[in-house]
Amino acid sequence: MNWIPERIFRPRGWVMVALGLVALLLAQLLGRRDLLVVAVFLLALPPLASAGLRLLSPGFTVKRRFSPAFVEAGTTASVTVDVHGTTPGGGPARLTEQLPAHLIDVPRFDYPNPVTPRSLLSRYQYTLRPTRRGVFTIGPLTARFGDPFDVALLTRDLDKGEPLTVAPAAVELPEISLTGGRGQDGSRMTRQQANPSDDDVMTREYRHGDPLRRVHWPATARQGKLMVRAEESVTTPEAALVLDQRAWAYGGAAKPPRVADALATSPAFEWAVTAAVSIAAHLLERSYALRVLDHQGRPGFASSRSAAEPGREDFAGQSGALAVAQSLAALELAAPARAETAAPFTDVLADRLIQTRRRGPVIAITGLLTDADAMILAAAVEAAEGAYAFVACSDPAQVEEPLNILRRAGWQALAVAPHTALLQAWMDLDTPAALPAPATGSLHQVPAAAHRPATRDAGPRGPAPAYPGVRP
Repeated sequence: MNWIPERIFRPRGWVMVALGLVALLLAQLLGRRDLLVVAVFLLALPPLASAGLRLLSPGFTVKRRFSPAFVEAGTTASVTVDVHGTTPGGGPARLTEQLPAHLIDVPRFDYPNPVTPRSLLSRYQYTLRPTRRGVFTIGPLTARFGDPFDVALLTRDLDKGEPLTVAPAAVELPEISLTGGRGQDGSRMTRQQANPSDDDVMTREYRHGDPLRRVHWPATARQGKLMVRAEESVTTPEAALVLDQRAWAYGGAAKPPRVADALATSPAFEWAVTAAVSIAAHLLERSYALRVLDHQGRPGFASSRSAAEPGREDFAGQSGALAVAQSLAALELAAPARAETAAPFTDVLADRLIQTRRRGPVIAITGLLTDADAMILAAAVEAAEGAYAFVACSDPAQVEEPLNILRRAGWQALAVAPHTALLQAWMDLDTPAALPAPATGSLHQVPAAAHRPATRDAGPRGPAPAYPGVRP
């Protein structure tokens, strides 16, 4: 009887109502009192059973636990659901966990399933494997109650569901020249004192455990005691990551209406997000202090609803890597202004990068660039030890001139398509790129170390710009 709709009553209940109507009709036609009694019973039982379910249905408290609490796209998470009955009454129930549409397998359970005999707590477990990033609502848990006669039906939600944050999957990246010159922990040794002052000395008294190769014999002879050279300071490496979030630059569309947990994104922006989380993890694992900015020079995750601290822009250590991944989980394309569809980069971005003078590389991940955008980015190359750019677009010919502007300024810039493998693009940053010379148009090679701008002779007022719009 699967063809009979299950609303208010079970199939058996609908059959009883139909038979009651037939018995009532026959009782009137045949004048049989016994058929009238049967008709009244058949017609009264389903409504009474339904009313009893609604009056006597038990209350519940539902709690969920996700393991791990923070899930990466493409990995498996375990969900534990505790259902605690608070009042007696009602019969067995069928529980269904409501899941997002892209999670096909919908878990169903039978209630009760007590953890111990006579316990009011029932516990259920299942696994899910989210395939894309976002903040998804797991639940609500829906219960379908039946009466002892199996004629009535009550369906209701036991809770409102709980959010599950799914971060983009990071790609493990190998070492390239971006982190060149650093130790295995990302640190760089210098011969300057960490906190220079007039009291700084180049030697100190020998301490137990100092290597003998550091003994300074002339100072030892003068002082009459064993002296060693002062330790070289270790500077904390720093890096800046610029993540373009303009909708027009990535060919993004508006958020789909009436689709729960949907994000305003595009294939090119998804590539950029994967690159951002992978590069951030690569740098933070090597003890870099990372600053993340958006295309306007603001904190990079100010618009992300999954960010625990939207105004935060500096990240460090393992906790910083988790914070970046969590913030990227629900990051969307920025909606364009009403009168400005193709919003350019702002000078604030270049100023933030130049004024801070970060001791490390600058990495920009962008969509389509205009010449003006490229000039603003090129102005920040003097403030970095290296400058790298990924330009995600479907047609590299569209960004040929912006790429040339960046490369002439000293950037290692690369155009990538949404289907380009991130690992291959990462390795291609070290590949020399050919570009036309500004004056003659002949091709010349930009070496892998071209991200460090050459020193130019400058007058009292500083060097002249390499091309219009680029500040020295």
